[in-house]
Amino acid sequence: MQPRLIRLRDAAKYLGMDRNRFNNEVRPFLVTLKIGQQGVAFDRLDLDQWANEFKKHQGKPAQRTMCWQHHGMLTLLREKKHSALTKKTVDEEFQQLVDKLLEKKTNPSSHKAN
Repeated sequence: MQPRLIRLRDAAKYLGMDRNRFNNEVRPFLVTLKIGQQGVAFDRLDLDQWANEFKKHQGKPAQRTMCWQHHGMLTLLREKKHSALTKKTVDEEFQQLVDKLLEKKTNPSSHKAN
């Protein structure tokens, strides 16, 4: 379990940056919480929100996307969650699904028939 409040000394590490960058680019946008006489902390949820906004505005889109909404994939995931399928069975069914999807991508006419 992660703590809700993250001290100043750990906040920059939590976001994966050095302390100077944190102080210049992140800290001005956060609520500062005083802990004891000299302690300073930040709410982890605020840090996560800052990271999400940074990603939204500065992130580079992925080169490829995956379509997890495919009916067969959803069925497979439901079966895995709600039944006693063995890992081997799930892996085999997943591979069959991948093969089907790749076949549809390379052969557009098979997609129309389904």
